[in-house]
Amino acid sequence: MKSSHLLTELPGPKARALLARDAAVVSPSYPRDYPFVMSHGRGAEVWDVDGNRFLDFAAGIAVCSTGHSHPAVVGAVQEAAEKFLHISSDYWHEGQVQLAERINRLAPMGEPVMSFFAQSGTESVEGALKLARYVTGRSRFIGFLGGFHGRTMGALAFTSSKYTQQKGFFPTMPGVTHVPYPNAYRPLLAGEDQGRAVLRYIEDVLFQANVPASEVAAILVEPIQGEGGYLVPPEGFLQGLRELCDRHGILLIFDEVQSGVGRTGRMFASQHWGVQPDIMTLAKGLGSGLPIGLIVAKKRLMEQWTRGAHGNTYGGNPLCCAAALATLDLVEGGFMDNAARMGDLFLQRLTRLQSTFEVIGEVRGRGLMLGMELVEDRAAKVPARNLCDAVIHRAFHNGLLLLSCGASTVRFMPPLMVDAAAIDEAMEILEASLREALGEAPARTS
Repeated sequence: MKSSHLLTELPGPKARALLARDAAVVSPSYPRDYPFVMSHGRGAEVWDVDGNRFLDFAAGIAVCSTGHSHPAVVGAVQEAAEKFLHISSDYWHEGQVQLAERINRLAPMGEPVMSFFAQSGTESVEGALKLARYVTGRSRFIGFLGGFHGRTMGALAFTSSKYTQQKGFFPTMPGVTHVPYPNAYRPLLAGEDQGRAVLRYIEDVLFQANVPASEVAAILVEPIQGEGGYLVPPEGFLQGLRELCDRHGILLIFDEVQSGVGRTGRMFASQHWGVQPDIMTLAKGLGSGLPIGLIVAKKRLMEQWTRGAHGNTYGGNPLCCAAALATLDLVEGGFMDNAARMGDLFLQRLTRLQSTFEVIGEVRGRGLMLGMELVEDRAAKVPARNLCDAVIHRAFHNGLLLLSCGASTVRFMPPLMVDAAAIDEAMEILEASLREALGEAPARTS
């Protein structure tokens, strides 16, 4: 596919030079898929150092929620930076209190909440685990296969979307037991309702044979599983999980690091099912690109923490708080509704593409958190891993930034301000890239 937006071969000469410098001094552990070297971005568009323009439907792994360098966010950060850059969590400042008050007004749990400020999703998860152990006096946890919660040792104990994330780091935090995440497309347990089957497994098998329910502090779950494949849980599953936790005095932790802050067309993904957790973790899209995370918990839980029970140095950074407040203004001011509308349009276009290509096994998601699972054939549902990788790479060479998740799912997480014209362009590039990966002649059908 030829594009007037691509001016050089990829990577271009300036990009190749920087890649060579990087290889000499930067850790090789970063899981980079293709050689995009960024220069600047605006909205849903980014340019590399050689002047090539791309559509960004990865958004920094769902971080750039308001688009690249939104003027309102940039202005808020600049204004904050003129006052002070850092003061530490030993002191107070207006922006931090304002943000905590804002989260409380959003009422994610239907009752007063308190927030602990962090710098990332994994740090937020670590704090949530500490809080759960502290207030329950229990030491065990339940997580889900396919989940991703971070790479530090506590969060890593739950992360199970790829074995490479765990390889070489055993033992991680003890006390975590994994159960299947309900996946109707790829069921692991008997029964048509995979949500009910998973709940039965926890209650009737795990709690009876292996894990005393009375020792479980919390269940940690993504309301929509991200890295594991953009899996949407079946109706009734999160409600059933809430009821199970209530029966046994177990806390329910929702990891909304990727799905929260308007990404799914609701402020929090769990609101699609009307289920409220005891603790919630936020990060990624909260700061539109600045590093911020939150542990949000019911006030009656978090207020049990005593002075010094948990802390950090950079939590509540004034620049990050300013970015988050501006982000929430934009998300509540229209971007969340746009994510719902554009998500419906995007899902319809992907579904139409599925009718053309047998290798598209399923399309799924909510709002602008969408996945397209590729398979060798629809009957056997064998994951088409190589094809997925090829589509991602062909899309890059055609001017579209994408990432994968799960075994063979292309995921779409553009900025929440994306418009129909950008979705049209992305669909044209996606179809061309899929045809190229399959070795077909180009033709437009979507």
